[in-house]
Amino acid sequence: MSSAKPVDLTHHLSQEARQRKPNAMKALWRLTKRKPDMISLGTGDPHFSLYPMKQVSFEVASAAEDIEDPVATWTQAGPSAPTQTFMASRDEPRSVALRTAMAYSTGAGLPEAQRAVTDLTNFYHSPPDHVCTLTIGNMDGVTKCFRLLGSPGDHFLADEFSFGALTNAPLAHGINWVPVKIDKGGLIPSDLEHVLSSWDEEVHGRRPHVLYSVPSGQNPTGCTLSLERRKQIYALAQRFDLVIIEDDPYYFLQYDLEETSSNPLMPSFLSMDTDGRVMRVDSFSKVMMPGMRLGWITSSQYFHEHLVSLNDNSTQHPHGFGQIFITEMLSEFGWGLDGFDRWTRSLRKQYQRRRDVFLEHFYREVASTGLASTEPPEAGMFVWTEVHIDRHPRFRTDVRDAGRTTPRTNTPELMDELFERCLDAGLVVMPASVFAAPASEGALKLLGDENSVQDRVNFLRTTFAGEESQMQPALKILGTVLKEFFNESK
Repeated sequence: MSSAKPVDLTHHLSQEARQRKPNAMKALWRLTKRKPDMISLGTGDPHFSLYPMKQVSFEVASAAEDIEDPVATWTQAGPSAPTQTFMASRDEPRSVALRTAMAYSTGAGLPEAQRAVTDLTNFYHSPPDHVCTLTIGNMDGVTKCFRLLGSPGDHFLADEFSFGALTNAPLAHGINWVPVKIDKGGLIPSDLEHVLSSWDEEVHGRRPHVLYSVPSGQNPTGCTLSLERRKQIYALAQRFDLVIIEDDPYYFLQYDLEETSSNPLMPSFLSMDTDGRVMRVDSFSKVMMPGMRLGWITSSQYFHEHLVSLNDNSTQHPHGFGQIFITEMLSEFGWGLDGFDRWTRSLRKQYQRRRDVFLEHFYREVASTGLASTEPPEAGMFVWTEVHIDRHPRFRTDVRDAGRTTPRTNTPELMDELFERCLDAGLVVMPASVFAAPASEGALKLLGDENSVQDRVNFLRTTFAGEESQMQPALKILGTVLKEFFNESK
């Protein structure tokens, strides 16, 4: 760990964060840990002897060292698949006592659970000087970062196609988006530099100071930033004083890797962060179970303190069952870090196999029509399908009139029609239009008509994470719909 001090980033705090008062009771609670065996008459906790629970145990797939491919073993062996059980007890604690885990805590989460995710973070990223804060899943983590950093009138930066629920979240707080152009390799550093260097604060207000990024298996496009692009983007963040919110739920699902090294995964922004300007959001949803609703933010100590204050005054600490599970799972009594690593290596092998099966069907049923194509995703769960809409007999490039500057083409209307045709044929796909990041009026002027994302919504998001037996029938429907849709007169 580095002893270098992070740069002063206090000016990035939102008005809300600056005005928030600490939760006085939570602050006092932390003081009670000053000495062991303190006698308390100040708590409002029900006494642990009255909890109607003595023990909780979890029976999970075995990730033991002698099991070469734990995910395949788990899915193929059926009822006879080897399992492992770990537990927490009220009276005989292992890594964490049930009486502690199910009591009230602080916004940082249980110290034992914090240590567990900190060890996990250090195992993969070795950040120089950062602290982990537990969250109630990925969405909770990202939106709290938004609240911590964004004030009304601020502009944030994001990929021009992003997960809609997250880009919608800060709009109610008066935060605007500036979409940055992407290609098959993700966010384009030169376009990010152009936006930042061209920004006129007298015209548009404060220059964007936050970049929201999903660097691995981006949702919806499936693209992954190369190491070179990550370095370029971090250098721009230093040059233009950006905070990077690194939302990386698909980090462990990277494909076509050399699995022989101790950590073959792409270096994260967090691992590069010498300034404390990266707030990394991690989740167990994609590698364990989405219903766990447990994740964590890794940030500088300064941002950590404000995140804890936000938690203490809103959602409070994450749920005890999830904290028990990850603490015991990552301990010597559960999988441990080595077992977790074996599981995720095996898991990405399974998803890579699914991706390859999906692509095989795609090339045969869809790409063969000549009407759509795709790039194999390097990570994540999604295949971003480009529809060659310019080949449609009703495609137009002259739709602008005096009252309408964008888009220049009728791509949105044609793609909406294609989406409806898919639904009528019994197929659900996600149209690109629902992922187009909402741009503020100032951002649209800065980006210019020629960069309207509405002219580039000729994509569909498809996934290989669902039922494998449905891949071929689904893609056959898509190929048939495309042929029928394009085979019509003007």
